[in-house]
Amino acid sequence: MPQDIRKFQQDKILVSPSILAADFCELGKECEEVVAAGAEMLHLDVMDGKMVPNISFGVPVITSLRKRNQAIFDVHLMIDRPLFYTPAFVKAGADHITFHVESSDDPLKTIECIHSHGCTAGMSLRPGTPAEALFPYLDKLEMVLVMTVEPGFGGQSFMEDQVPKIAAFRREILRRGLQCHIEVDGGVSGKTVEKVVAAGANVLVAGTAVFRHPEGMVAGVQALRDAQDKFDSAL
Repeated sequence: MPQDIRKFQQDKILVSPSILAADFCELGKECEEVVAAGAEMLHLDVMDGKMVPNISFGVPVITSLRKRNQAIFDVHLMIDRPLFYTPAFVKAGADHITFHVESSDDPLKTIECIHSHGCTAGMSLRPGTPAEALFPYLDKLEMVLVMTVEPGFGGQSFMEDQVPKIAAFRREILRRGLQCHIEVDGGVSGKTVEKVVAAGANVLVAGTAVFRHPEGMVAGVQALRDAQDKFDSAL
């Protein structure tokens, strides 16, 4: 059975390292190491070359990782047909599935499909899409994902103009009394983390800043957790 991200407190910073920054020759080993370093989840970016201009990996990689890793698999589907492919990713080992509001499939049907397979559901949006595009679905989601880079490639620079979008989600979630995590992905590091958590994000996706931290993965995870006091002030 999939694991449930609702077991995590809404007021604690959670770390979900993006495996795109891992050494794929040592992928299984590095994923084990980053979980041992304290990460609560593994962020798995699936790209189809259609919705975003890149191709990453798919079901076989996730299936292989699941054989030796019991962390929560935070699967981010940057694909055009998430509804069609959801059952395959659940079977592969996904625990949580996030899809894009810009995809071709019906959002409500996609959320229902994810939930029907026992996974928690999230929605994401490109930097050019306003936060309000997700407001009609918030009460059906366990997480929203704010992209602070254009989706498709790792290693991009943090887009500071997306920070108000994080704050808009936090205000709406608090106003409606919802239990919904806010995740941020793109250029998150020790240099930018305080800005995103002060705006109200509590789930942090970081690739290079964790997997390639000069002092090791433990230090990379801790550098993100050190912003907890900034998050506390946002609530």
